[in-house]
Amino acid sequence: IRQGTRSRVAGKTGKRLMGLFKLQFEDDNQAWSDVKNAQGEVITFDDESKARAKLEELYPVEVKLERYQSGPKRTRVIAIWADED
Repeated sequence: IRQGTRSRVAGKTGKRLMGLFKLQFEDDNQAWSDVKNAQGEVITFDDESKARAKLEELYPVEVKLERYQSGPKRTRVIAIWADED
């Protein structure tokens, strides 16, 4: 496991799980969607600060508005767990 990543062992399976983070954006219909790359894959990060930096890069206006509570929350970073295998 790389230093700085979160991990834990899942219940009875004994599988090691890695802590990952993904980005989400809320559309005008108030539905949250994962942010995907050009290939249609969900973008994930093993470091929360890198995820937050990418979120601000992709949605600079929304992130700044949220910082000053000048509008509804439209972006978020979600912690997820994935099998290490």
